[in-house]
Amino acid sequence: MRYGFILPGGTAAQQLELGVQAEACGWDGVFVWEAAYGIDAWSVLAAIAARTERIHLGTMLTPLPWRRPWKVASQAATLDQLAEGRTILTLGLGAITEDLPLTGEEEDLRERATLLDDGIDVMRALWSGKRSHEGPRFSYTFGMDDQLRVGSPRSGSIPLWVVAAWPRPKSMRRALRCEGVVPQYADHQGSPEDARDVRRWLVEHGADPKIDVIAQGQTSGEREGLEEVARWREAGCTWWLETNWEMPHHVPARMSEVTGRLSLGPPRP
Repeated sequence: MRYGFILPGGTAAQQLELGVQAEACGWDGVFVWEAAYGIDAWSVLAAIAARTERIHLGTMLTPLPWRRPWKVASQAATLDQLAEGRTILTLGLGAITEDLPLTGEEEDLRERATLLDDGIDVMRALWSGKRSHEGPRFSYTFGMDDQLRVGSPRSGSIPLWVVAAWPRPKSMRRALRCEGVVPQYADHQGSPEDARDVRRWLVEHGADPKIDVIAQGQTSGEREGLEEVARWREAGCTWWLETNWEMPHHVPARMSEVTGRLSLGPPRP
């Protein structure tokens, strides 16, 4: 199992320093929230990439239906070149919440699902060097092969993780197209037994047995936290993401709490 830390907020400078600290403290990945407006996740991740050597870098998450997929593909590929192949891109439908700015983005669930699926196809096509794409929502045509070649990820593609609602088959089938799944359980938190069922379903429906299944939660760094994470690992989860979305994110006391937990290192056995 690998261990990541989600940065819930802070200024650009604070998030940069936390990303550097995460590598020094033994974490395997650091993930940045991509807000509708605020600190730009991709700029922060690029800065972290320039000051680290080992840690994986990604978003948690990118609401692809509210983005232009070729722009996201460019951002992720640029980061992957700077990070020398350490990028992970987490995708989702985008959450409709009370604090979502009213910017005119699509809110219909089915339409967002179509935009997400077609957006994934667009990014895959671009990274594989295809000069054109015609989908249900997006199309593009590139006249110059060099433009596609120079903008490709360092390793040719980038691992995609996708949020999928368990046990909804239509949502779960989207995970079959990706390298990882962030399960969204009916009771929010879920259990290791749920995660075991998720992995079983994925493999039975043709997923690569090595597909990443992500677990997330909050630990204190104490012994009981290690035992809890161990149960998720034994259930087949390949990543643990340390997560604390308690509001507000940016006040000094909150940032001190985040820094303190990060410094204790991952809940590794």
